[in-house]
Amino acid sequence: MWGDGLAHLTIDRNRCNRCGLCLAACPFDALKMEKEIIVGDDCRLCRICIKECPQGAIAIRGRLEDRGNRSLYQGVMVVAEEFAGTIHPVTYELIGKGSQLAAASGQEVGCLLMGHNLRSQAEELLTYGLDWVYLCDHPALAHFRIEPYTACLAAAVDRAKPSTVLVGATPIGRSLAPRAAVRLRTGLTADCTMLEVRPDGELVQIRPAFGGNIMAQIVTRHHRPQMATVRYRVMDPAKAGPSRGRVIPLRLTETQLASSIQVLEVLPKAQEESITDAKVIIAGGRGLKRKQDMDLLRALAHSLGGQIASTRPLVEMGWVEHNRQIGLSGRTVRPQLLIACGISGAVQFAAGISSCETIIAINKDRRAPIFDVAHYGFVGDLYEIIPRLLTHLGKGGRINAL
Repeated sequence: MWGDGLAHLTIDRNRCNRCGLCLAACPFDALKMEKEIIVGDDCRLCRICIKECPQGAIAIRGRLEDRGNRSLYQGVMVVAEEFAGTIHPVTYELIGKGSQLAAASGQEVGCLLMGHNLRSQAEELLTYGLDWVYLCDHPALAHFRIEPYTACLAAAVDRAKPSTVLVGATPIGRSLAPRAAVRLRTGLTADCTMLEVRPDGELVQIRPAFGGNIMAQIVTRHHRPQMATVRYRVMDPAKAGPSRGRVIPLRLTETQLASSIQVLEVLPKAQEESITDAKVIIAGGRGLKRKQDMDLLRALAHSLGGQIASTRPLVEMGWVEHNRQIGLSGRTVRPQLLIACGISGAVQFAAGISSCETIIAINKDRRAPIFDVAHYGFVGDLYEIIPRLLTHLGKGGRINAL
């Protein structure tokens, strides 16, 4: 299993007396006591068990240094997501960011497209400033199945050797990226909200951590490619223009395309109204006193042609559906206008609205953190301010006229 020389934890069975101290010390619960102590896949090589072992029976074998020549890996590859012939909008956001990262280091940006009968979609992707599109087109890829899609991504990386691979943090992306990272023996940072590149090509992957209380900066120093999944609606999408790249066919063997999953039928989900696509959002927080008071927000949303949303506490109380929650554990939104009503503005919520064009806050507490991220603010009672807004809108007024 470890024939490639990669670092791993070993236990000397002759020295181990099965005292169990290492199991109690492991913060990842990666060690299990069976007939002997077993090292599981959750091991992070943190060395805590080595320090705790009184017999000196635990050690790290193999190498931690670079896996291959990092200079061989150049450029950015975006993994496009497609369903029923339509490219997911997160793909264009990733291309936009990938183009910025590639330009900063003077390298190319390309894309991997997987599916069936997608030649025209591949040609269209080239108009978004890509240097190349690897097209893996086969009937076995008509529907997402994890094994062939992982094989296709791994084959594309082996051929293109990108320094950075960007995947959308969608249900498909969150399934595909970690499996591919294990296959490629590299690191992966999930749900990034910002990406930067250093002069040496090292990708700084920035994401909220510890409940959103800090923004962690994560780098993959010893392995390539550098992989990250990126949340939808946090990056600026690329704009179409003249095509300058080329489509490159990528063919897999029948063994690589094999899967233990058989798709019997695909039933499209009924179309739902989504706050991620809304141009106007009226969001409520703890400042609302009763569930019935959400009707006040609905009236304002109706007047502005928008949708309602909320913070996590209102969802947990059953006042609002879970798919209307904004924040780290909810949705990231990017409307033209967001009105935050009775929301304090904790970092968990603020992380979900950082890309909004205009934010208006209504709160009685003038020191509420929401005013630090809002473009405009009303210091006052939402039960007085919203009715006045509704009266004004009913007379044909506009928010920006106030």
